[in-house]
Amino acid sequence: MNTDYEWPLWQNCLMLCGVDEAGRGPLAGPVVAAAVVFPRWFRPGDHPESGLDRLDDSKKLSPEEREELVPLIKAHAEAWGVAVVEAETIDEINILQASMLAMNRAVESLSLTPDYLLIDGNRFRSQLPVPYETVVKGDAKVFSIAAASVLAKTHRDELMKKHGDTWPAYGFERHFGYPTGEHIEAIRIHGRCPLHRRSFRVRQLGEK
Repeated sequence: MNTDYEWPLWQNCLMLCGVDEAGRGPLAGPVVAAAVVFPRWFRPGDHPESGLDRLDDSKKLSPEEREELVPLIKAHAEAWGVAVVEAETIDEINILQASMLAMNRAVESLSLTPDYLLIDGNRFRSQLPVPYETVVKGDAKVFSIAAASVLAKTHRDELMKKHGDTWPAYGFERHFGYPTGEHIEAIRIHGRCPLHRRSFRVRQLGEK
């Protein structure tokens, strides 16, 4: 992945911030967002030693590749931040609003204030006095969004692995809360645990 999308924007911006989230679809667990700012004019091709020429949409990378990229992203970013919105809040305000809340919080957690946001997807409501644009499939087009997608995904996976220790009957460390056959069967047998999103219905169990 290159920085062709960011390059023209850097003509007028000092600090571009890519933002993405992970965990909109699962039946359990939080939604996690990340925000990443790289130095102006940073191109991974100009810095092969960075190892970031392998960076891509997190869904296209193996878990091992994502884990290897995390310290490289953090080492070469100007700033990065991660934010978590728990299942209880998701139930209160719905998953779309929770995702946007997590993204706003991730930007707010940065050690600096970016002057332009690049948001993955097609919907966003900013709580910040910073201009932004949404980019459909941005994690496959925008370098900084791809970096944010990796940080968000790996952070959420680590949280779900820990929840797997707390709630071993559900196998969270394997499916991370997504509606796999194993997960749905565990809900059928054991019911929901506090980590589950009560507002999400499981059609396979006859819920409407």
